[in-house]
Amino acid sequence: MNEFFFNEIRNGNFDEVSAILKKNPILLDSKDQRGSTPLILSTYYDQEEITDLLLESGAKIDAKDATGNTALMGVCFKGYTDVAKKLIDKGANVNERNTMGATCLIYAATFNREEIAKMLLDKGADTTIKDVRGLSALDHAKEQGAPSLIAMLEKA
Repeated sequence: MNEFFFNEIRNGNFDEVSAILKKNPILLDSKDQRGSTPLILSTYYDQEEITDLLLESGAKIDAKDATGNTALMGVCFKGYTDVAKKLIDKGANVNERNTMGATCLIYAATFNREEIAKMLLDKGADTTIKDVRGLSALDHAKEQGAPSLIAMLEKA
């Protein structure tokens, strides 16, 4: 059942996911073989309608996968601006860190997601946090050669 449920999330089958969740609400906090929760998976695959359903059902917004990534971290490197906004507006922790010490802002800087970086900064993302390599979001933006993102982070 779990594997089928997670596949339905990946495939964006809202009606099936909704029906399975109604029958078996405990799946809301389950994890797949990679340690991803339904919310992490739905956001990673940019499934907005399913993400809404999971959030309305009480999914833990800052739950982490096996590598310590949250749903918000995933959309910051994937570049799903609408989903990032939704998670930020619902109270996702913008300064959460994964096992490598990376934050959402570090991911946004590394992958040159300027609009997402701005949203994170507006919600209080900490520009001083460094990952395990000792690099901040600004350092990552410089590595990527992203001038407008560098300027934004230098002003923050």
